Amino acid sequence: MKGLVVGVVGATGMVGGELLSQLESRRFPASDLRLFSASPGHASRFVLGRSRPVYQLSRHASRLNECSLIFFAGSDRISRRLAKTLARRGAWVIDDSSAFRLDPDVPLVIPEVNAGSLRRDRRLVAGPNCTMSGLAVALAPLHRRWTIRELRVATYQSVSGAGRAAVAEFADQAGRLARVLAKKGIGNSGTPCSMVPPNSLGTPRALPAPIAGNVIPQVGSFDGLGRSEEELKVASELAKVLGAPRIMTSVTAVRVPTVRGHALACWARFREPPPLPGARLLLGRMPGLRLHGRSRYPTPLAAAGSDPVHVGRLRPGVDSREIALWIVSDNLLKGAALNAVQIAEELLRRGWLLG
Repeated sequence: MKGLVVGVVGATGMVGGELLSQLESRRFPASDLRLFSASPGHASRFVLGRSRPVYQLSRHASRLNECSLIFFAGSDRISRRLAKTLARRGAWVIDDSSAFRLDPDVPLVIPEVNAGSLRRDRRLVAGPNCTMSGLAVALAPLHRRWTIRELRVATYQSVSGAGRAAVAEFADQAGRLARVLAKKGIGNSGTPCSMVPPNSLGTPRALPAPIAGNVIPQVGSFDGLGRSEEELKVASELAKVLGAPRIMTSVTAVRVPTVRGHALACWARFREPPPLPGARLLLGRMPGLRLHGRSRYPTPLAAAGSDPVHVGRLRPGVDSREIALWIVSDNLLKGAALNAVQIAEELLRRGWLLG
């Protein structure tokens, strides 16, 4: 693909780093790869066979203007400032922030689910919320066949979903927690489990409460009705990706003390009763999904670093119209970097990237 100049904005962040790894491992045919960061002090990254400089965005915007494909893996603020302008100038822009996901003029794309929403005249494409992506891949074949009417979801979201600072905070708190437990003699024969004072884990900054040895039922700020940003994102983005605005969705989003990989417990209620063998057959055929056996199930630790969305514990719900299932996916891969590269690969297959 001679002449395909690719830019990555946010190349030094967690998602940006994974995106570079995906471009390399999937042998994406870039003739030139340019890395950008909003903050100074990043010298270079070794990717696609050589060391490449990391340009400070504010000083080297002209280099970004020369790119024909640009991945945004940074903040909403940077995407809002630059993405639409670059797309109007003719670049294909794949944005992993939440800035444009619900914009009616911007396709929100998970290739296995709704690649048909891509259009040649809409060069800004949004990537999904990292929690919703696994949910959409798992539910899409079931919704197409039996039509979901109601959906209830509880999420178990890893710390990496909150960024590098949250992971560092978790690591520090985990060390403190281990020392507290050791001091109290937890685990010694005959020693009762004692309470761990929250202040012994330090003051949380990246998350609203200590996460080590804890769960936090808050991902993002709350609205006037007590719903968190994440809960609203999952519901609204799922409706857009599935093209199903009438699904009644209730979500409880929870941050848990795992490093990588988001898990969801899901109860889907359908217009007509879905036979469980038929549901298993459809899920087994879904691209980008791995269905686990009846007595097996995925966990975030086991699924971390793997491409597919994992589904297990498929079982009946409260009646014949409801199915319950357990979903796990890598939030940095299918939830962000991998999905973005898959969108670019779809554009490449259609011959649009150089047109």
